[in-house]
Amino acid sequence: MLNNIGLPGLLLIAVVVLVMFGRGKVSALMGEVGKGITAFKRGVKDSSEEAETNLEAAKDVTPNSNDKV
Repeated sequence: MLNNIGLPGLLLIAVVVLVMFGRGKVSALMGEVGKGITAFKRGVKDSSEEAETNLEAAKDVTPNSNDKV
């Protein structure tokens, strides 16, 4: 069903959304979507950095073979 939308269908949907909500609301909504994407990317980056830090810390804890137990 959605495979046959095409460019004319997308333009029609865009016009209907603009008429229903107005240019200001759509613009504000897209700004919020952009902020959300930026926050998501920042969170992914921070969590990967934290995982790398934890991995490095875990490597430092492993005992050497010449340490006596």
